[in-house]
Amino acid sequence: MSDIPVPVTDDATGVFVEHRELMFGVVYNMLGSVADTEDVLQETWLSWTARGGGAPLDRIMNPRAYLVRIAVNHALARRAAISRRQETYVGPWLPEPLVADGEGAGADDPALRTESVSLAMLVVLESLTPLERAVFVLHEVFGYPHKEIAEIIDRSPAAVRQLAHRAREHVHARRPLYEAHPRVRREATERFVRAALGGDIAALLEILAPDVTVWTDAGGKRKRAGGMRPVHGRDKVLRLLGSYANRGRGGHLDLRYRRVNGDDAVLLFDGEEPYAVMVLDLTPDGDRVSGVYVVSNPDKLTHVHREDA
Repeated sequence: MSDIPVPVTDDATGVFVEHRELMFGVVYNMLGSVADTEDVLQETWLSWTARGGGAPLDRIMNPRAYLVRIAVNHALARRAAISRRQETYVGPWLPEPLVADGEGAGADDPALRTESVSLAMLVVLESLTPLERAVFVLHEVFGYPHKEIAEIIDRSPAAVRQLAHRAREHVHARRPLYEAHPRVRREATERFVRAALGGDIAALLEILAPDVTVWTDAGGKRKRAGGMRPVHGRDKVLRLLGSYANRGRGGHLDLRYRRVNGDDAVLLFDGEEPYAVMVLDLTPDGDRVSGVYVVSNPDKLTHVHREDA
């Protein structure tokens, strides 16, 4: 950490805003929820403004490290509340998608500037302990050294190294190291959507992997939006996709391609209202769909807005 003090003239609000994007990225990847992340950042702001009875900024040698530590610890506390909510959640639980603002969104879009962890990776991170997840996010995603992480979560460097090792082994056992090229992902997404919404069984049989799995997170708030468990196997997935095809052919659903958690994905709209966000996971060679993540719980789509091309 730097020993250079922050000048007294620095404004507390300006310092917080300067590091807000970093904190958002860290916390969101720890929690998988935009709403909870915003709440944690509000709690961090309150802690920041109340620090040491309002101690001046020149007493804080490294405001970036100070703010990230506050945010991470608030996120760890919030993680327990999220876990309790998940225990009573209706059906599969998926992270809240982080959707870029528009089809032509550029580098100034906050959703693209945030260090992107794919939706599929966030699902894997759900199986880590809160501390393992915090260490993995800080080290693997944001590049924090183990010594600095130890100071953030108040553990020894040896304990952090052990947490990092366990988390990395767990994640790598469940996620292939290979990631398909963005162009391949976009083409696969478009092929899948055309076949699924058009009810083209032959095309779906060609693009779906035999062991494909569909996770549909509706939170019990959508009719015929999927079962209470993930649907596994090509035959069962074909039957499930038939419901979306019927709505698509009836003209009830419109679609827009967007970047979701850094990957190409498709948004389905019913009129002006978001109906679902659909993200694909591809086989290592990138030519077939191995997983489909469908988030249709309206509570998780409040940040999704339709923008006509």
